[in-house]
Amino acid sequence: MEVNYGDKMSKAKVQITECPRDAMQGIHEFIPTQIKADYINDLLKVGFDTLDMGSFVSPRAIPQLRDTGAVLEKLDLRDTKSKLLVITANKRGAQEAVKYDEITYLGFPFSVSATFQQRNINSSIEDSMKRLKEVQELCLQHNKKMVTYFSMAFGNPYNDPWSAEIVAEWAERLVTEVGIEILSLSDTIGSSTPDTIKWIFNQVISDFPELKVGAHLHTTPDTWKEKIAAAFDSGCTRYDSAIKGYGGCPMAKDDLTGNMPTEKLLSYFNTNNINHGLDENAFMQCMESSNKVFLS
Repeated sequence: MEVNYGDKMSKAKVQITECPRDAMQGIHEFIPTQIKADYINDLLKVGFDTLDMGSFVSPRAIPQLRDTGAVLEKLDLRDTKSKLLVITANKRGAQEAVKYDEITYLGFPFSVSATFQQRNINSSIEDSMKRLKEVQELCLQHNKKMVTYFSMAFGNPYNDPWSAEIVAEWAERLVTEVGIEILSLSDTIGSSTPDTIKWIFNQVISDFPELKVGAHLHTTPDTWKEKIAAAFDSGCTRYDSAIKGYGGCPMAKDDLTGNMPTEKLLSYFNTNNINHGLDENAFMQCMESSNKVFLS
């Protein structure tokens, strides 16, 4: 069912973060550095608010992105407004990331699921709070901004405690103890429904009006529209996506679950007269060039 938001909401400007990092990181065969750089240079022409383009974590953990520094050196940033984001999971990775003037955002994966946090970055939740504070300090010292990714924000398969209230409680701790300004609520395994999306976003946005709250939603091919509608109807104006839905969490129960496809996101925004500000001709070029990265 299409949602009619009226003139006021239809004029809202949304910000889109394209996530080639998330799309690439699970591919076992190494993608040559130049191919990565060429693809990201094409993405820089589209006008995305941010490109989540790499990570500074252990090469043993994510070997595909061990060349993030080399990719950065090959990017043409002269005529783009897009900002660059990389993922870090500890102080050591953040120390490497802040050396690059090209990088604006450092993303940190934080989970309300103790089981997933241990599996994802080998850390307890409380230990991750310490890491988060260390990364935030480095961001402040080096004029960077931190984006906290709140994984398992919409439920988890491990029977760890979860509710909108728990998510809001952790968000409050991150705001008051760490001073985060940007929180991306992540549907890590694609378990969210329109009701849980509205429940979580309404809770967090109403409790923390100064916090920039984004949506990193994973989806199956037949649930993308209802998830976008629920997030937008709840006041969300920041969205993560990946062309053709590549990537996603390997722990999702459904093999069809992947990242929110950017082309679906744009289709929804165009249909509902929601301003995204992207160059759609340049975007179509990226749709074609993505084949060289993901289908070669």
